[in-house]
Amino acid sequence: MAQCRANKEDGTPCERIVGASHSYCYSHDAARAPERARNAAKGGRGRGNGELRGLKTQLRDLADAVLGGSVDRGDAAVVNQIWNTIVRVVEQERKERELVDIEERLARLEGTAATKGRKAG
Repeated sequence: MAQCRANKEDGTPCERIVGASHSYCYSHDAARAPERARNAAKGGRGRGNGELRGLKTQLRDLADAVLGGSVDRGDAAVVNQIWNTIVRVVEQERKERELVDIEERLARLEGTAATKGRKAG
């Protein structure tokens, strides 16, 4: 199997395996730069971002209220526990979306490989 011909950022050779018709892996193939840019742009667009920004604001407000004496520390602790649970749920949703995306990409790659295999055989 062929290996990517590029060097990594630290100067060592890239060790990724590439298809027979390619010289470079996904990360180093200049022709795939637009695809990499699109995929990278998707990274920060999760629904959870707005929720998390709102939670951060509420946490600051809660901390100020506790420090100012207008909210009981016990009540604040319970609210904080609930918000921690929300953060875990948001993270789990993100992981689930990521897994579905990876499964879809893998299915496309497997389909492409099977098509190429039939053509070669």
